[in-house]
Amino acid sequence: MAVAEVGYGAGSVTLSETAKQQLQQFKAQGYDSLAVCLAKTPLSVSTNGAIKGAPHGFDVPIRELKLCAGAGFIYALCGNVMTMPGLPEKPAFMNLDLDDEGNIVGLS
Repeated sequence: MAVAEVGYGAGSVTLSETAKQQLQQFKAQGYDSLAVCLAKTPLSVSTNGAIKGAPHGFDVPIRELKLCAGAGFIYALCGNVMTMPGLPEKPAFMNLDLDDEGNIVGLS
C-alpha cells in the first residue's frame, strides 16, 4: 500500500484475514481503482501511539476495509483505531443554552 510505505515510511503492510476478503470483494465489484485513506492514531506517524518522532520501517496492520463508494474512496482501519459514529439529525449541543445568570442549561 503506497500511502503507508511512501507517505508514512512504513516497511510493510499486513492485512488481516477480514481485510484480505474485503479487498478481494472490492476488486470483484470493480472498486480496486479507488483512492485509499488510512484511519490510524493521530498520536504517531505509525499506527502505535507510543512511537514518537519520524519512525521508518514499521508494520501497518490493517484489520478492516470500509468502502465509501459514493465518495470514491476506501479507508483502512489500522491497528485498534476507532471511528466516530455519525451525528443524529439534531445534535445534543442544540439543547444547550445559558440562563439569565450565565449558567449552562441543557447538559442533563
